[in-house]
Amino acid sequence: EFVFSHGLSSQEAKGLLEIHGRNELPEKKVPKWYIFVSQLWQPMPIMIWLAAIIELGIQNFLDMGILLMIQFANASIGYYEITKAGDAVAALKKSLKPSATVKRDGKFIVIDAAFVVPGDLVLLGSGSAIPADCRVNEGEIDVDEAALTGESLPVTKFQGSSCKMGSTVVRGEVEGTVEFTGANTFFGKTAALLGNSGEHSNFQTLLVNIVLVLVAISSVLCFIVFVYLLTLTNFSDALSFTVVLMVASIPIAIEIVTTTTLALGSKELSHDGAIVTRLAAIEDMAGMSILCSDKTGTLTMNKMVIQEETPVYKKGESQYSLLRYAAMAAKWWEPPRDALDTLTLNSVDMPSMSSVEQLAYMPFDPIVKRTEGTVKETATGKVYKTTKGAPHVILKLVTSSNPNQKANEAITAAVEEDVHSFGLRGIRTLAVAKTNDKEQWEFLGMLTFLDPPRPDTKQTIEDSNRYGVAVKMITGDHLLIARETARVLGMGDYIKAGDGLPLLHPETKKKPDHLSRDYGDMCLAADGFAQVFPEHKYLIVECLRELGFKVGMTGDGVNDAPALKRADVGVAVQGSTDAARAAADIVLTQPGLSTIVNGMLISRRIFVRIKNFLTYRIAATLQLLVFFFIAVLAFKPIDYMPANWQTMSHFPDDHTWPEFFHMPVLMLMLITLLNDGTLIAIGYDRVEARDTPEKWNLPVLYLISSVLAAVALISSIVLLHMCLNSWDSGAFGGLSYGQITATIYLKVSISDFLTLFSARTNENWFWTTAPAPILMGAGCLALTTSTIIACTWPPSYPDGVYTEGLARHKPYEFALYIWLYCIAWWFVQDAAKVCTFYYLKKYNLFGYNDTGKLVMPESALKYIRDNKAKDMAKVLGGKH
Repeated sequence: EFVFSHGLSSQEAKGLLEIHGRNELPEKKVPKWYIFVSQLWQPMPIMIWLAAIIELGIQNFLDMGILLMIQFANASIGYYEITKAGDAVAALKKSLKPSATVKRDGKFIVIDAAFVVPGDLVLLGSGSAIPADCRVNEGEIDVDEAALTGESLPVTKFQGSSCKMGSTVVRGEVEGTVEFTGANTFFGKTAALLGNSGEHSNFQTLLVNIVLVLVAISSVLCFIVFVYLLTLTNFSDALSFTVVLMVASIPIAIEIVTTTTLALGSKELSHDGAIVTRLAAIEDMAGMSILCSDKTGTLTMNKMVIQEETPVYKKGESQYSLLRYAAMAAKWWEPPRDALDTLTLNSVDMPSMSSVEQLAYMPFDPIVKRTEGTVKETATGKVYKTTKGAPHVILKLVTSSNPNQKANEAITAAVEEDVHSFGLRGIRTLAVAKTNDKEQWEFLGMLTFLDPPRPDTKQTIEDSNRYGVAVKMITGDHLLIARETARVLGMGDYIKAGDGLPLLHPETKKKPDHLSRDYGDMCLAADGFAQVFPEHKYLIVECLRELGFKVGMTGDGVNDAPALKRADVGVAVQGSTDAARAAADIVLTQPGLSTIVNGMLISRRIFVRIKNFLTYRIAATLQLLVFFFIAVLAFKPIDYMPANWQTMSHFPDDHTWPEFFHMPVLMLMLITLLNDGTLIAIGYDRVEARDTPEKWNLPVLYLISSVLAAVALISSIVLLHMCLNSWDSGAFGGLSYGQITATIYLKVSISDFLTLFSARTNENWFWTTAPAPILMGAGCLALTTSTIIACTWPPSYPDGVYTEGLARHKPYEFALYIWLYCIAWWFVQDAAKVCTFYYLKKYNLFGYNDTGKLVMPESALKYIRDNKAKDMAKVLGGKH
């Protein structure tokens, strides 16, 4: 049996603190040094480490230095973005530590709530947060449990009632005994569902998939090149060229560019009042097709408001007069004592109340269940009583004081019919009565009130639907209130009660084995769920995720936290509890949900930028890799030299051309650094968001990249053949081998960047969407630098490959010819891309036309046909 406390001594409290621990939830903090170091052992960095070790082994220190510079730049950017997001949330959560008033050593003192222990006697006063799970010793208080249960109205607690940590006292003052603290509280048990799932984000998995595919292709082709080179040159040179070719072909900057693009998107979202705590959530938000939302405080204002509809049963009365009579049944000149007093006194014409004087007042009593005031009109001296309370209580009072049976039957029928119809719409009622000249009670009418939707909620839901996102309400509030809210917001009318929903295993806390198979159709079919527990919310989200949908969840309370954590995108709205904010991926700092629609569009634009970059990056990798594979195996420069080159006075070279075509390592790394380095600017590119949720279609991504790469590759092979054959054909007046090397360097550099400008417009021609000025500027910088390097490179033998600038021999304008050649092929490349997209779209190849939008399967439609009418009849047939 529970023992009520009269206070503890400091010594007793100290002993209990050692047994039960601090009254707080354990918080996992990852050290900042660990965040940085973890950036150095992801799959991509490991490959760079291996390449750097090989370069060290063959004493290529320059190449090793370049690799290490890329490695630490990548880690530093990743670290900066992760810690910046974490610090922003920490700043958001910085608020006063909760305190508690406890009785220690015979007197009340204020202490840090973390040191409250079971058995403590605590003071629970109006406006204070309940520091732990407590039982009321004696008396009564009203407690706001909206953060825990979703219930809009405060709940009255009497002697022995349990008050949960995380709720707030709104009226009254009592002493309570602490029953549970920390992880053993209702709040703490809810938080136990928040354990890290340990899953990799969808985006991380995608990047690893792309990198592994490219590494596999690169490894196979580079191995063949390496084996072939061993027949032509020594082991060290063959290994050095192969390793650098592999590193140049692997998209080293893929994480830097994608992380930076996400980080820039995070900054854009923060300007809209959304702080991103997990960068990959931006990509998840772009593909979100179902948004589950809590009702109280998220869709609605979490504040009861008097409604226009006011049924009156006495001639001459109106909402104005009812409010005045209701105020007379309260101490209107004092601060409101409870939620109903607040509702009434905030709406009444307060100056008019000076015309009456209160002679007596009966406060709310849990047995009588109404308040009563006796007042005198100062002008006439007339004295009467007024009362307000639940309709059935006031109806009983009125009929018991009135001997007219017929009148009693009429008023009872009228009130019961109105209460029933309002109840079906989830609207609450407050009855008002007053005494007449015979001192008989007369039922004047009823005030109606509801927790109304936020002003922007309806528009937000319409916008979400227009952009292909289905919105489902999930609330702990009553079914009828949920139905009315859904009706007002246009969310559909099929709201199911929580009694048919699955539960976690009572001991292991595991989800049901066949969750989506057994409950998937119900979760898809319903427009919302009411009277649910936190674990219901969690399992609804998990069920929809199992069905393959990207699921978002919005909420503000402790009861929402497990579902926020489990969702692909957890969004904590403004004013959320710490538990909700800690579990969320995105924290809103402005009221309402309209920020979410802006966030969806911003995240879809970010998705397009990343998809454009990946299309380019895969194409550039394939172009470079396959070009050198063919160039090394199919072209022997020595075979293209004129037979009598030694006697030709105008032949520019005084040495034989090499056995195989290759490029200096420094040139390969310059292509990677200049092009990928400036591509961070793609995070600012001008793109358009789609009207439907995005989803990754890797077969299409690889196909388009391959088409772009194939055209660029063919143009490079043709140019290499023309250059090597220039002495036989007479083209370009004959080129030196150094010029040929510089030509291919410039050609690959230009083709790479032009490929990006083609990739960034997706299925449209490259001229349809102008690039952002910063991306254009970055492109001009990279291409100008590459052109200058190609034209002015001093005659030298880097890595034993003779190289010299294009402008050092005739034709001096050769760089211009290369530019014109690349631009001509760029039109061919873009035409090939547009044609490929045309056929993908026309025949829906690889599911190209499929979007992430929710399309109701036949099984879910059947569920609606079989169950909706039955469930609705059950609701409408219930008693209210």
